Amino acid sequence: MIPRYTPDDFAALWSSRRKYEAWFDVEVAACEAMERADLVPAGTAEKVRPFRAKLVPERIDEIEKTTRHDVIAFLTHVEELAGEPARWLHRGMTSSDVLDSSLALLLVEAVDAIDQRLDALIEAFTKRVEEHRKTPAIGRSHGIHAEPVSFGLILAGHLAEMKRGKKRLAAAREAVAVGKIAGAVGTYAHLSPAIELDALGQLGLVPETLATQVVARDRHAELLSALGLIAAGIERFATNVRHWQRTEVAEAEEHFKKGQKGSSAMPHKRNPVLTENLCGLARVVRAAVVPGLENVALWHERDISHSSVERMMVPDATATTAFMLDRCTRVVRDLVVYPEGLMRNLERTGGLWASEGVLLALVGTGMGRQEAYVLVQRNAMKAFHGEGEFRALLKADEDVSARLDAATIDAQFELDHALAHVDAIIDRVLAS
Repeated sequence: MIPRYTPDDFAALWSSRRKYEAWFDVEVAACEAMERADLVPAGTAEKVRPFRAKLVPERIDEIEKTTRHDVIAFLTHVEELAGEPARWLHRGMTSSDVLDSSLALLLVEAVDAIDQRLDALIEAFTKRVEEHRKTPAIGRSHGIHAEPVSFGLILAGHLAEMKRGKKRLAAAREAVAVGKIAGAVGTYAHLSPAIELDALGQLGLVPETLATQVVARDRHAELLSALGLIAAGIERFATNVRHWQRTEVAEAEEHFKKGQKGSSAMPHKRNPVLTENLCGLARVVRAAVVPGLENVALWHERDISHSSVERMMVPDATATTAFMLDRCTRVVRDLVVYPEGLMRNLERTGGLWASEGVLLALVGTGMGRQEAYVLVQRNAMKAFHGEGEFRALLKADEDVSARLDAATIDAQFELDHALAHVDAIIDRVLAS
């Protein structure tokens, strides 16, 4: 079942309301930690906490038009709501204590939602891999027929890539689940590491190892890179589907629903619209990787050149990745596979795929590799140009038949031999 964390949910996650609620959570957690350190009056956080539900984002935005500072506008609004107790909020803190710690909260929530979707895609790939474990197909290099594979093996390659993506995402989650309550330049001038540890612990975060005014941006770049790699992996699969669906190939295609239309002009069309869409969206996610890397180099203890970029690329990259995973899961689950088309293409070259086996068999008789290569290639090129069937040409070639009997030649054309280790490879992917 595909997790239902919809695009609308991501819109809510990155909304002004959710942002201000996260800011409020950081301020209250810090306030509670300071109470325990006897820096603010006991009970202050409890008096302020009920006003979280009464935040008015529009009012904060209105105040910001005058203050030209978002966090000051936020704190002004909280004081309007909560009155005197709110004056203790933000004691010894700087804006980035709030901004970066709250961003970590939202990123963790976004990553967890993406991870759920990644699990669903991995499950869908796993089922299709098992279904087509034994379905023969032709492997291709440079787009040209190479040697046999199975369709399940092809899908297992995509499964393995998504499993690697899951590991990267887990590492990136750990990297971004980091905040700071360390003051203007990260030195705890008016706070302490103990207060920071207490406050962030309440939020499920850990302190930045060494903060400046901000949490280090290589952490966010790691997450954006992980998302970019997931998107690239989805695009690789989508590109394969688009190839399989080509009329001349006809090995597999996107599910075409009853009532669906492919073209406004040509009623016969069945276009790979979902996978073309995925290829386009991958560009959007990857486009966030370079700005993420460029955000790492900030001036001294902090500048704000990273801020405007993050406000755009982080919501876009996370929401788009989630959408891509949902869509790709449906494509995999509903993919229509044509075993007869796969076999037709496998047999299209009349067994030319067996050329390496014949080459090695000749080498095994004591013939030099380059000499054997010439013998096999000359028969392969005749078959390629329609001058005969490859296996028959080999048997009729006196130089080949002088070293290889018919049974040995036939053995090189056995699919069971070509695919002998496919099960082991697939099992390795499934176990990884």
